[in-house]
Amino acid sequence: MLSIVRPLAFCCGLILAVSACTSSMNSPGSDPAAASAAIAAAIADPRRPEADRARDADRNPQAILEFAGMAPGLSVVDLFAGAGYYTELAANVVGPEGRVLSYNNTGYARIADKGIAARYADGRLAQVEQLVSENNALQLPVASFDVALFMLSYHDVYYLDGDRGWVYIDRPKLLKTLYDAMKSGGRVVVADHVSRPGLTAEQGKALHRIDPELIKADFLAAGFRFDGETEALRNASDNLDVIAMAPTVRGKTDRAVLRFVKP
Repeated sequence: MLSIVRPLAFCCGLILAVSACTSSMNSPGSDPAAASAAIAAAIADPRRPEADRARDADRNPQAILEFAGMAPGLSVVDLFAGAGYYTELAANVVGPEGRVLSYNNTGYARIADKGIAARYADGRLAQVEQLVSENNALQLPVASFDVALFMLSYHDVYYLDGDRGWVYIDRPKLLKTLYDAMKSGGRVVVADHVSRPGLTAEQGKALHRIDPELIKADFLAAGFRFDGETEALRNASDNLDVIAMAPTVRGKTDRAVLRFVKP
């Protein structure tokens, strides 16, 4: 069943609210320079948690959010957002005229519960709606989002863990839900830990890595158009045979960053 952690203002009012926002993703925003400045200001915001600031060096958020076309006034969904590192940045970029939906399944929400509680304590990020739903029960408002983020989490769509109650995710259903939720021209940015080329999803699961070609195949099958990639998080010296969470590579993995567009 669907569970909303905050009031259902987002899903009920989104269609009307976004009509007043910068909606076309055929360009990153009406003023790319202004969008870039808004991203820089969001990163420099002194209200951000210190733990987030410590991760900026290895996450390169300026380059990633520019690549996503993030800009004031847009409507954004952060998928499998965890504790919300990118959710907060997106919220600060889109500002009070924008909207951000932060989605977790119950497994992610349970793992990140302390971080989530701290991030939203005392009314922080009032324009963010938090959505928690079981796998395969996700519902999103149709034709509503300019940008979707899938940051270091798409490999988990293939991940099964009975001990955590992580039931099988119907990937085609998930991607259809996302496709339907994006506006025409809306962009989806997927960043993930790279596996060796040709490694199957089953083989990559234990390493929490994924072949970028598998990501491309999934999104193309769902109807998205591949729209390029950035080298902002690539690391040729990464040991692709080591689990992505290992202390020796954590924060330094080779990460592909791909962009897809809904025609």
